[in-house]
Amino acid sequence: MNDRPPRDPEVASLWLEDAAKLWLAHDGLWFQEVEKRLGLEAAIAMDKEAWARFSPLEAARIKARLGLPERGGLDALARALRGRLYAILNEDDVRLEKDRLLYTMVACRVQEARRRKGLDDFPCKEVGIVEYDSFARAIDPRLRVRCLSCPPDPRSEAYYCSWEFTLADQ
Repeated sequence: MNDRPPRDPEVASLWLEDAAKLWLAHDGLWFQEVEKRLGLEAAIAMDKEAWARFSPLEAARIKARLGLPERGGLDALARALRGRLYAILNEDDVRLEKDRLLYTMVACRVQEARRRKGLDDFPCKEVGIVEYDSFARAIDPRLRVRCLSCPPDPRSEAYYCSWEFTLADQ
């Protein structure tokens, strides 16, 4: 029996989706355990530190895998966002405009699971700012992020969170 991932692209895609789900489940379980033992504020602080370290690693791997150029700007970021594990699990919208990139999480697996359980939205804005900033800067150090809306902000019925990326003059 061969336990290695299959070479068939369709079957490999299913393996990748399952691995992404497991990765996200581990992230959530880790967070819940820290929150239970130390409280929400401490869990968010630790989560921010973890994402500050993980996001540049993920970005660097995606950048290498896709052959993205150094200082590739908003075009490179648009491609890189499509290569994230989240892109496999969530419905998002990447809209590249003249001088900015709008990234919107239309369907979020984490928030939807919380809603099914009758829980409030996870207040992920602080973590998201760190995550998206460190990811974008690893793609191109000139990139800047601004949160347009993210829990605990009031939620739009059309999406869960929305982010704007711009290229700083450097």
